[in-house]
Amino acid sequence: MIHLTTKDFRPMPWANGKGTTLELYKTPNLRLSRAQVVEDGPFSLFPGIQRNLTVLTGPGFDLVGDASFQARPLTPLAFAGDLRLSAVNVTAPSEDFNVMSPTPARVRITQGPAKGALLILQAAPGLALYDLILTETEIILPVPVIEVS
Repeated sequence: MIHLTTKDFRPMPWANGKGTTLELYKTPNLRLSRAQVVEDGPFSLFPGIQRNLTVLTGPGFDLVGDASFQARPLTPLAFAGDLRLSAVNVTAPSEDFNVMSPTPARVRITQGPAKGALLILQAAPGLALYDLILTETEIILPVPVIEVS
């Protein structure tokens, strides 16, 4: 099991140059990050990549373009990275958790047995909000998590 905290994360520029993301974890087949959406604007294209976005804070926003989606709080949203999309109806800042991989990832919010990459959604002793736990075996944490497997 690996426990990653804020000191392990690094800011990275968005591919479209319109902002930054906080990269939590990256391998050749998986990238986990957090980002702020503060205004209407285009999303970066990632051809050949499957994306999953979960709004962590704020009201969320809509995605429009090649398809239409509603990004709402704590509701994982999967879409192809080659879709031309723009965020619209951004009424207040929203922070989101992003999963990018060449194949669709399973992303769910749970409080119970979980394994894979686990984003902490509530602080607890030894766990800060948005810490990341990487585990290949099922564990039970005392708080809700976003599980990526």
